[in-house]
Amino acid sequence: MTHPALIKMLERYDLTNSNSSYDALREILQEIVLLGFYDAGFFKYAAFYGGTALRILHNLPRFSEDLDFSLLQSNPDFNLVPYEEAIISSLKAFGFDVTIEIKEKNNSSAIASAFVKGNTIEHLININAPKDITNKIHRDQAVKIKLEVDTNPPLEFETANIIRLTPRPFSINAFTLPSLFAGKMHAILCRAWSTRPKGRDWYDLVWYIANDVELDSIHLKARLSQSCKYLEENSIQIPTELTRQTIKDLLLQRIETLDIAKAKNDVQPFIKDMREIELWSKEFFVAVVENIKVK
Repeated sequence: MTHPALIKMLERYDLTNSNSSYDALREILQEIVLLGFYDAGFFKYAAFYGGTALRILHNLPRFSEDLDFSLLQSNPDFNLVPYEEAIISSLKAFGFDVTIEIKEKNNSSAIASAFVKGNTIEHLININAPKDITNKIHRDQAVKIKLEVDTNPPLEFETANIIRLTPRPFSINAFTLPSLFAGKMHAILCRAWSTRPKGRDWYDLVWYIANDVELDSIHLKARLSQSCKYLEENSIQIPTELTRQTIKDLLLQRIETLDIAKAKNDVQPFIKDMREIELWSKEFFVAVVENIKVK
């Protein structure tokens, strides 16, 4: 029998096809993982950020795959093992049996990571997905959620506690929208994407600008100072002062090298309405960037 809280959560989703059912399942699992972290006291030491934070907390209209977190202070000894039991327990309370695979962090990496895994068919049945959908899925197919924690984060970000009412009331310590925007801007400016641009980054950029979110230039400077692969590889100097104009100039250089068709292909599986990206072109992004706001 499906948990009443899941029934309420499922009202937001379309379960009429396998792709949308899988997206709904993954997102519900993500939210319950966040609840498990809350129960274990994780948010005293870390904050939620990234595309999934934007999706879950601010209704970004695209799905996102991973749960990304930043410690509030650098701690190279941090690991996810103490939180494993709380996550498994939270998911089990709502009818989901999962395993967690915690990756061993090597000394050269600042990222602590883990995978939450479960059987796709069993979990789709738990959320009442139609039989004609579950019958099409291989019995051994796994649903996976990747967890990543930056143990040596660039600081100078701002956070806020956000109350969630489902699957039961709890709170999440998360980057504010301006600091989230800074993280996304860092990804746009610094990913060495070569021939595989992340259209999801550019989709999110449009969302931030359309929603008049001010970019946190202080946190962006901290991120750029710590690392920026693209700028380093192309011998591009990080501006001494990050103003609206200097940020625009860096963005325009990236737009010049953007493969629009490949960017569209990247984002398509994560959005429902393809009309959102039909205007995409270099000229479109140049026009959008004119509206950026910086604090």
